[in-house]
Amino acid sequence: MKTEFSPAQLADPDIQEADKILRACVHCGFCTATCPTYVLLGDELDSPRGRIYLIKDMLENERTPTPEVVKHVDRCLSCLACMTTCPSGVHYMHLIDQARVVVEEKYTRPAGERALRALLAYVLPRPGLFRLSMIGARLAKPLAALLPASPKGTVTPTLFDRLRAMLALAPAHLPSPGPAGGTVFPAQGARRGRVAILQGCAQQVLSPGINEAAIRFLTRQGIEVVLVADEKCCGSLTHHMGDDHDALRRARGNIDVWTREADRNGLDAILVTTSGCGTTIKDYGYLFRADPAYAQKAARVSALAKDVTEYIATLEVSWPERKSDVVVAYHSACSLQHGQKIRELPKELLSKSGFVVKDVPESHLCCGSAGTYNILQPDIARRLRERKIANIASVKPDIISAGNIGCMVQIGPLKHADGTSIPVVHTIELLDWMTGGPRPDLGDTMKGSRVGTFER
Repeated sequence: MKTEFSPAQLADPDIQEADKILRACVHCGFCTATCPTYVLLGDELDSPRGRIYLIKDMLENERTPTPEVVKHVDRCLSCLACMTTCPSGVHYMHLIDQARVVVEEKYTRPAGERALRALLAYVLPRPGLFRLSMIGARLAKPLAALLPASPKGTVTPTLFDRLRAMLALAPAHLPSPGPAGGTVFPAQGARRGRVAILQGCAQQVLSPGINEAAIRFLTRQGIEVVLVADEKCCGSLTHHMGDDHDALRRARGNIDVWTREADRNGLDAILVTTSGCGTTIKDYGYLFRADPAYAQKAARVSALAKDVTEYIATLEVSWPERKSDVVVAYHSACSLQHGQKIRELPKELLSKSGFVVKDVPESHLCCGSAGTYNILQPDIARRLRERKIANIASVKPDIISAGNIGCMVQIGPLKHADGTSIPVVHTIELLDWMTGGPRPDLGDTMKGSRVGTFER
């Protein structure tokens, strides 16, 4: 694609990067086949190629984003399926992230939408406050029926649609908090390694058992695990909402505490059990490439960051000899398969642990979670969830395995009435169970089934 940035514009490192990305695009349209919003809506401007044209015009001409541009930028899930499909290597992620920053800085949203986005950006990265908000949302949930409803199929959401979607995602109950930052879990037997685990924000409130399962699994393998004190939100949530000031501030805090821990006590890896966070942390090196104070440290942290399955694949694990007939449908989170290019490892580990593993049709298409997307774009998210659940059901699984808390909340049965009745658990919970850990909570529906009668 031909670009016409001026020399003055190209002095900006972000514009230099945008120019490089835009020039790589050859208009082939392969991306349209795997873009969830284009597949659903059939609008060229809701495809990566269409958004690239809009972003190019906005950046080159330094235009204030129009409502039309903002609409199509906002509808992007950042699922990155287009990057997997693109034969030219267009790094769409960095381009759409830059466009969101421009929108956030230059576009004035309606007051109600601004307030909701500010609320989400303030509450979700703070686990204590998020826990309180979930309790409040649960109490307010019955009031959702009183909110004015848009006709089904209305793509452009109102504030009431978004509030209703936010309340619908509130779980019926919350588990007890997990271990606090600063805790060290010693290896069982001879120590073979030492890692930190990202504690996360929403995940430590909604499902602390995920990290607890990871800790049990790793310590049994001789790995010492630390939850680093003073760790912050990874910045992913506000980064994808275009607030880079907040996102980079949080990232700097993490870079500082993780590098300090690595220097003092040693770290072989920084493990992440939420793949959306992992994709962002692995991108710290890029985000701070022009920051002389943080570029080297950020690159070091990105190199240390590993998805938990990525790290487990490097260990010599004594997998169980007995195989089960329990069928696991592996839901491949977009941030893992497209963002981190980890596609086969989780399935291989599940198979080694004794499960019958099945791929889900249209596994490249997003489930509609995408951070705050299922709140801010509820109709598209609902349609993607229904499509995902139907595809999962087609393989007749006993359990659904996923590697991202957002996906688990989006499709899970305990979160809202539209979720599947099939239990959804994190991959590490199944690996932990099959190598000596407790059985994960699979609900009452499993009694008498292959899962209910299976003994490890």
